[in-house]
Amino acid sequence: MSEAVTRTVTTPPGLLASLDPLLREWLPRQRWFAGKGRPVTGFALVAATELLPPTAKLGLYHLLVRAHQPLQPGHAGHEQPGDCYQLLIGVREALPPRLAPALIGHVTRGPLAGRTVYEALHDTRPAELLLEALRTQARIGGLRFERDPHLEIRSGLVPRLVTAEQSNSSVVYGDTFILKLLRRIVPGINPDLELPLALAREGCPRVPPPTAWLITDPGELPGPAPAAEPYVLGVLQPFVQGATDGWELALRELAKGQDFTAEARALGRATAEVHTALARALPTVTLGHTQLGSMVAGMTERLEAAVHAVPALRPYADGLRSAYTALDDLAAEGRTWTAQRVHGDLHLGQCLRSPAGEWSLIDFEGEPARPLAERRMPQPAVRDVAGMLRSFDYAARSVDPPQPDWAGRCRAAYCSGYAEASGQDPRTEPVLLRAYETDKAVYEAVYEARHRPDWLPVPLAAAHRLASADRV
Repeated sequence: MSEAVTRTVTTPPGLLASLDPLLREWLPRQRWFAGKGRPVTGFALVAATELLPPTAKLGLYHLLVRAHQPLQPGHAGHEQPGDCYQLLIGVREALPPRLAPALIGHVTRGPLAGRTVYEALHDTRPAELLLEALRTQARIGGLRFERDPHLEIRSGLVPRLVTAEQSNSSVVYGDTFILKLLRRIVPGINPDLELPLALAREGCPRVPPPTAWLITDPGELPGPAPAAEPYVLGVLQPFVQGATDGWELALRELAKGQDFTAEARALGRATAEVHTALARALPTVTLGHTQLGSMVAGMTERLEAAVHAVPALRPYADGLRSAYTALDDLAAEGRTWTAQRVHGDLHLGQCLRSPAGEWSLIDFEGEPARPLAERRMPQPAVRDVAGMLRSFDYAARSVDPPQPDWAGRCRAAYCSGYAEASGQDPRTEPVLLRAYETDKAVYEAVYEARHRPDWLPVPLAAAHRLASADRV
């Protein structure tokens, strides 16, 4: 194994100020930017690390910047420090045509005046540098490139940026590895690294094991306000060559009029195997009335906010609320449930089917909009099941005409497969399952109303069903 490479770096003063006007225009256009609908009014530098000095040909900076935005649209003057983003900024005198889509802009002042800056992940050399730093366990400024010493990383793998829209950014290296770089980051242990590492220790084959990862050393971050905890910035995992994600596969089978129940059953088994391994690897807790009461209160609060934001939910509000009160009533009678670490954002798009027919689960970050501490809390495993059941519903209603019977068969097959592998059928907990599926449908209604109004009928159909029945 190569010796670790340690390098002290300095960054020119005024770097962020020179980039500020360009980033204000560029950042809100990115798919992974979380503050859409509110202008960026400025930036605060969390850390800046020079990965390549800006020569005539190429420079590269790693930045952690916090975007300042108004509290609400149209409330200029009431800015607050917003989300922190990870940026990889390439610097060239001029961009070759192949990098035109990566353009951020032309710098007119400051230490990079006269240069062109761009999204560096589109460029081969910066992407190669990241893999080499992981391979050699480099320390560059406050950045720590770490790896599993028992797994090999070959040098010279050709990188390519995954261009599909994602809430983060991914680079594939030679069909061997995929590097996921988190964009919106928070200090603390990120479950997207924590849980796959725990599953790897358990020997669970359903999740690609982390090969290497990029984190910060909070004690050495070069910036005005270093964090007390490290940031997890990226994870390198094996690339499942030729795999198809579950969403694409389901839509393909729907378009052909093909049955999907065998795949749904296999996916249920894979989910149960992951849950069983997580329960072995990490502590579980028992939820009694106090804990369930707090959970029900959160669900009810989200429902009230959703009904206010999405008037189309109002006819279903009382029925949806009953899903939560029914759970609270059971807890008051003395019922308890086991909670454990779960995926937290499970749906068909978070599952990969290999050419051999094996299912894998990916992207354990959880719902990025939720606080990190909440994403790391133990939950009933049925939360993941509810997310997948909603995903079958989405697939069935994305075709014309909708195929609700297809969704019903897949939902039943998924639960049966889960029971085969775990010994516990989610349908035997109808009250708990209904509460979690209701919470998910309420979240979906708010999301679709804000971002994809044409899709709003999908969660509204679920709201109609869930408000009037407790069946799966």
